[in-house]
Amino acid sequence: MNTERDVMEEADDAAPVEMLAQLFEAHGWPCEQVSEEEISGEIQGSWTSYQLRCVWRAEDRVLQILCLPEIRVPDAKRRHAQELLTLINEQVWLGHFEMWSNGGVLLYRHGLMLGDEGMLSIAMASQAIESAVAECDRFYPAFQFVLWGDKRPREALEAALVDAAGEA
Repeated sequence: MNTERDVMEEADDAAPVEMLAQLFEAHGWPCEQVSEEEISGEIQGSWTSYQLRCVWRAEDRVLQILCLPEIRVPDAKRRHAQELLTLINEQVWLGHFEMWSNGGVLLYRHGLMLGDEGMLSIAMASQAIESAVAECDRFYPAFQFVLWGDKRPREALEAALVDAAGEA
């Protein structure tokens, strides 16, 4: 099994899906290359496992990263979930959270513009994936508080951020 250091020594930059496949392999994360433009995998976070989908749009030279916690919002909770998403997105520097209208699936989405060559470095790939998982972990408790703890969105966000700040 390759380590991240081995991957770094093998190639400085590579096509995005190829580099992500190498990164997943180096970490032992299960993944599937869906096509030349898409890779899908699973990563264990602090609270749950996340489905990760990365889609390469060569014509735009943009790599879209989708990180999906196993959360579906029931119709009765959609208004509160949308309010929470608005509050959370005010706290996020890169990417954003959204809820798909079809099925109420929550996700984190971030797009990386890769420049004229459209190449991805191992450092950039690692940082993007780690950031996506970290953001999902950071706000996962807030979603739980709203969806299953019946807290109001602002109260849920405050409680989640206090809990996260208190963890070691």
